[in-house]
Order: sequence, then C-alpha cells, then structure tokens
Amino acid sequence: MIRMMILAGMLLLLQGCVLTKVVTVPMRVTGAVISIIPVVGNTVHDGIDTAADVVDDVPI
Repeated sequence: MIRMMILAGMLLLLQGCVLTKVVTVPMRVTGAVISIIPVVGNTVHDGIDTAADVVDDVPI
C-alpha cells in the first residue's frame, strides 16, 4: 500500500512543469558555467538558454 502511494506521488511530481524543470535547470546551470569562458562562452550560453526555453515550452 505504501509503495503504491509513493509511486502515485512520484507520478504527480513528474508531470508537466516539474518534469521540464528537472531537465532545464541543469542545462541553464551548465550554460552559466560555460559563459565564464572568454570569447565563445556567451555564444554557447545563449544557445543552451534557447534550447532550455524550447524544452520549457513543450506541452506535457
């Protein structure tokens, strides 16, 4: 019974907005770390940020 309740709770948490945030937050953090690199860092950061925005817009 407890396993079913835990499973149901996990399924509720991993739907929609929470699922996309689980994917995009590490992307955005990686982009922020890469932006420290001179010259190409900001370009790469902008590309990763654009990709994260697309993932956020996925209708789940």
